[in-house]
Amino acid sequence: MAVTGILLVLFLIAHMLGNLKIFTGETAFDHYAHWLRGLGTPLLPETWFLWIQRTVLLAAVLGHIVAATVLAVRARAARPVRYAHRKAVRGSYAARTMRWGGVIILLFVIYHILDLTTGHLNPQGDSANPYGNVVADFAPERWYVTLFYTLAIVALGFHLRHGAFSAFRSLGQQTPGGERRARAAALVFAVVLCVGYLVVPFAVLTGLVA
Repeated sequence: MAVTGILLVLFLIAHMLGNLKIFTGETAFDHYAHWLRGLGTPLLPETWFLWIQRTVLLAAVLGHIVAATVLAVRARAARPVRYAHRKAVRGSYAARTMRWGGVIILLFVIYHILDLTTGHLNPQGDSANPYGNVVADFAPERWYVTLFYTLAIVALGFHLRHGAFSAFRSLGQQTPGGERRARAAALVFAVVLCVGYLVVPFAVLTGLVA
């Protein structure tokens, strides 16, 4: 769970930073997108690096899902008989919705790939013009796409907040006040990542990027 989670978080950070290059202009953004496709050349054929990366990410996603399922089964097996009486434990919203959030994120990833990677669901779908694809995707008349994107990113934020908190606690934040610091750090990390992803579609929606 931890290894796959770290791989996915590192990708999310790198992907967010790449997305923000859209504010440097169409030429720079398209150049960056084409540069990604050429990574590894001439050692590898063009786009092979991206497909290797996608394969690793897919394996990480599947591994993350399998790990979550195994942990859930083990937790249930560790207590096969339900408590006769148990006080209600007030968990965080992120913890209670971790699994459903994961499902929402998985569905969004599938849509996102078909939209901005393969172009099948993109109104423009021109692999030679990544900037134009993004602008066409989040155009004002397609506000429902931005809404769906926002809901998915918010779900991702809750998922990251809970996952980062668990990671910080596992890394030694067990001292007095450690839980409060871990929660604060996890919240800041999740908010920064969410804002970094949402600023692009809203910039297109409001005409800041066109």
